[in-house]
Amino acid sequence: MSTKHSIAAARFIENRKQEAWHDETLWMVRAKRDKMSRSLPEWERLRELACDIKLYSNSHLDTLLQQFEENAQANGAIVHWAKDADEHNEIVYNILRQHNARNLIKSKSMLTEECRMNEYLQEKGFDIIESDLGERILQLMHLTPSHIVLPAIHIKREQVGEMMEREMGTEKGNFDPTYLTHEVRKNMRGKFLHADVAMTGVNFAVASTGEIVVCTNEGNADMGTSFPKVHIAVMGMEKIVPNLEALGVFTRLLARSGTGQPITSYTSHYRKPADGGEFHIIIVDNGRSDILARPDHIRTLNCIRCGECMNTCPVYRRSGGYSYTYFIPGPIGINLGMLKNPVEYSDNVSACSLCLSCSNVCPVKIDLGEQIYRWRQELDKIGKASAEKKVMSGGMKFLMERPRLFNTALKFAPLVNKLPRFMIYNGLNAWGKGREMPAFAKESFNDMWKKNKVKS
Repeated sequence: MSTKHSIAAARFIENRKQEAWHDETLWMVRAKRDKMSRSLPEWERLRELACDIKLYSNSHLDTLLQQFEENAQANGAIVHWAKDADEHNEIVYNILRQHNARNLIKSKSMLTEECRMNEYLQEKGFDIIESDLGERILQLMHLTPSHIVLPAIHIKREQVGEMMEREMGTEKGNFDPTYLTHEVRKNMRGKFLHADVAMTGVNFAVASTGEIVVCTNEGNADMGTSFPKVHIAVMGMEKIVPNLEALGVFTRLLARSGTGQPITSYTSHYRKPADGGEFHIIIVDNGRSDILARPDHIRTLNCIRCGECMNTCPVYRRSGGYSYTYFIPGPIGINLGMLKNPVEYSDNVSACSLCLSCSNVCPVKIDLGEQIYRWRQELDKIGKASAEKKVMSGGMKFLMERPRLFNTALKFAPLVNKLPRFMIYNGLNAWGKGREMPAFAKESFNDMWKKNKVKS
């Protein structure tokens, strides 16, 4: 039975050059991560610490978030609480309206993607400008991110050049990345200078000091917050860390895992509003507290959005981000989607080979692959198990519970090697699509074992 993911993945794979390029590019980032991890003798200890800190923080959200709010307010920030996406969007709307703002300059934020904030505000007449280069490219192309750190990784520079010819009047046929980047910079400068309000995401929020930390490689968050008098920072409530010592653990892991750098180019701390300005912090739940009640899946809240699980995933690398139905793709997206709505996003759990590479590289030790396996065990209960796979599993169970029948089947299995090709490679054989089936050995392992076993 084909799923939405497998159908979309098949479309992605049709372009073999794009598939190979996507796979190789992301694996290159994974290789950089490996090189960085080997350069730190304490790498695994850092991962253990990060996991422990996250588990502590997420089990003490009530006290840590209150401590953060008190310290942030003492610093002069205005703290808002949003139980869901609608409340988040309404809070942002009210802040913009109170300041008669029309233009919002925004740095990358997966939380605003989650809340569909851009669409909400644009329908009300606001101009929302993405300042991250990849996000800006996608915004002008009317596309969504396909990766949480490298949002436009699926777009070739020729496509960017063609878009910029239409949108910015750049030189026809000039696809040089340096040239295109300079042209975007010139195009964006006025938007930075004349924005009414700036918005950033939040990588980490420090409870003991009431400050937020934003990590970027382009400096767009710093640029965006330098001119407007109003800064809105939006954060999922799991972004909290207890203190600056804990923060140091995560800043050592984040860039090394996500992009293979020692640290992001800009790690900016925001604590107070600008002189004569306002600093708003919106703390969002939107289902996160529900995850706390799921002990088998609570580690999902550990995620620091580094994207490394996507870079290593053999399925994501070869099927692209748009093959997933949840707005976050890859292993972390599969799990978050199932926690959001298992019926709607159940097709994504098939997009996993259970190689557990994602679990092995996650800097905060989320058991991503193991959780996907557990979700698969729940599919039948929610009426989403594949009927074909249920029949096949039932048949295998029937065969393996009957040793005499099983051994007879083994004995005659090599006859399959002589069957006409159309009887083996057909619509019932998903494994045979794009690959050759292994031949059955003339002698089974059982027979070989019995024949060669040394009698004690």
